[in-house]
Parts: sequence; C-alpha cells; structure tokens
Amino acid sequence: MRAARRWTAAAVAVALCATLAGCVGAAPAHPLGGSPSQSAASTPTPTPKVDPVVAYAKLRLANQTLRQKVAGLFMLHLPGTDPAALRGYVDRYGLGGMILMGDNIPGSPAELAAQTGAMKASDPGLPPLIAVDEEGGDVTRLAWDDQPGADTLRSQDPAATRAAFARRAQLLRDSGISVNFGTVADVTADPHSFIADRVLGTEPGGASARVAASVAGERGMVLSTLKHFPGHGETEADSHRAVPATPVTKADWAVRDAPSFRAGIGAGAELVMFGHLAYTQVDAAPASLSPAWHRILTDELGFRGVSITDDLRMLQDTGLPQYQDPGENAVQAFAAGNTMVLDVLPAGGDPGALIDAVVAAVQRGRIPAAQIDADALKVLELRRSLAPKG
Repeated sequence: MRAARRWTAAAVAVALCATLAGCVGAAPAHPLGGSPSQSAASTPTPTPKVDPVVAYAKLRLANQTLRQKVAGLFMLHLPGTDPAALRGYVDRYGLGGMILMGDNIPGSPAELAAQTGAMKASDPGLPPLIAVDEEGGDVTRLAWDDQPGADTLRSQDPAATRAAFARRAQLLRDSGISVNFGTVADVTADPHSFIADRVLGTEPGGASARVAASVAGERGMVLSTLKHFPGHGETEADSHRAVPATPVTKADWAVRDAPSFRAGIGAGAELVMFGHLAYTQVDAAPASLSPAWHRILTDELGFRGVSITDDLRMLQDTGLPQYQDPGENAVQAFAAGNTMVLDVLPAGGDPGALIDAVVAAVQRGRIPAAQIDADALKVLELRRSLAPKG
C-alpha cells in the first residue's frame, strides 16, 4: 500500500496560502478593491469567503490516491486497550474512523482519554472519527455514564432527554470520543420488539420530541447519529441474527416511522445509520444496501450529512449465503449510497481486503469515482472540523 503523505502544519499552511491566494508577495490589492488601472469610482468585486475547513479538506483530497480515499470511508474495530496498537491500526490502513466496543474501554476516563489521544496523534490536523454506542440503559459502554437511558427517558419530558444526552456528550468529549451512535430514532409500542427497551418514544410525536432533544443535548460536544433508518420498530426480529422484513407500505412508514428521523435531521444530526432490515414494499434488499432508501433519506427527508451502515458483520452473522463475502457487502453498501461503512471484523478479518474490494469495484465502474470523491470530501470535512483550533 502506498504510504499516506504526512502533512505538517507548515506544509498545510503553505499549500492553503497558495490555494487561497493569500501568500506574502502576491500582487498588492488596490486600496478600493480593484486593480490599479480601475477607476476609483468603480465598484469593488466582493471576495468570496472561503471556508478553511472545506479548503483544507479539498487540499487533502487532491493529494490522495484512490485507495486512500476509499480507506478513509471505513470505520473499523480492533479489540483491546493498547494505545499503540490502536494507533498503529488506524495508521496502517488509513482509516477514516474507529468504533470502540466494550473490549476497548479501560477502567477510567483518564485512561480512555489517553487511549483516544494516541489514536489521533499521528495526524492531529485530521483526526479519525472515534465512535461509540452510548445510548444509556441497555447499551452503555462507559461504566461511569450514570445518565438514564430511553427506558426511563421516554416517560419523562423531552427536557430530561436533552439534559441526559448533554451530560453523556460531555463524558464522551472528555474521553476523546467524537461520534455517538446513541440516538435510537426507531419507534414502537410493541413490547416484543427487540428494540422496545431502547426507543425514546412509543408513538411518533413523543419519539420525535425526544430524538430532537437528544441531538440538541449533544450539540457542540459530539457528533450525533440517528439510528436505525428507516426504522426497526416495524418488526420484532433482531437484525443481529436475521434480516428482518416488514410489509409496511411507504405511506404508513411516512406517518409512523419517518417523523422521528425528520425531527433529528431538523435538529442538526450529523450522521444517520442505516439498519439491516427490509421494507419489502419499497425494496426487497435490506435498507443498508438499498439505493431506494438512500434516495428517500436525501430527497424526501433532506439529509445531507454522513450516512453509515450498521455493522456489516451482522449481515454475515445471519448465515445467509448472499452475505458471506465481506468485501462484496462493502461494495454493495457504497453502491447503495452510504458515505461510510462500519464493520466490526471478526478475529483474523483483513481490512486491506475490504479496501481492495471497493477499489476494484470503482475501477470496474460498479461505484462511480465521482461518488467516492464526494464521500471522501464529506468525511474529510467532518474530520477536519474536529481538529484542535489554533
């Protein structure tokens, strides 16, 4: 694998200076904003404002190979709490992100902060996304998170949800975690559903209010994620063991399941996670691999942020033969429209093979190169926004 180009602060400053035409020695501006030959009465042309985050991301993208772009669209997992091993894993494969599972969480906030700090140390100007499932209640990774989960919050005013998620986000930020896969936007009143204990509301109105409140609580501290689009509440089955299917129509989905996702998007959620479940009246494929559901998210719900799959290993764990090739699963996920792929690889899993499979798919035309560029830029911008200021 070609080694990623290392960027020093000075190198980036010089390159950005050239890109933005702000270098010392550039032609001096006329006092009135025009060229020296222009009349003093001429109207100066406003200089467009350049977003430094976007400019930095474009510069990095321009210097990446196809393989580096693709690698930056993967969020993977390595067991253990060894900071050096975790840092080496990110660096070796050039990953865009890492998810921390229970086996990654040490005994104290200080130890976790040191661990995540090491993971970002190789390229502080472009830190990897570091994510965790910190919902509270049934899904709690950090032992020191004492805030209530959905099983308690859904019977309380939305203000309680906002307060709980604000405190939770503070704990995550202090630990060096930048992404929370914590907002369950699914809706169900069915006590037999596997997601029942984790939903923030049993009907669309209450769920929408609390989903929006959770995003508002996390705002400015961690990036918020809505899951599991288009909504697990319509089926009882567990997508960790099967691909649940529901015959619910799109019209019924729009009334029952869409409002909470729409509310979270309106509140500013930066990510949406796609679930491995099939609404067969819309598409027989699981939503995570469905172009139709990705179009609905963007065109009808107006989401313009980063979409990411639920753990693709779950598809393999169903035992269904069509999902036993992890590389092909990743290719189909990107072809469907996901910005990023999340995969908690089994022991011995090969990240390089996943990356190679997607690179080959781009080269063969299965995934448009322009899509990879657009997705890579979006992720680079998100990562750059998390870099230390100054």
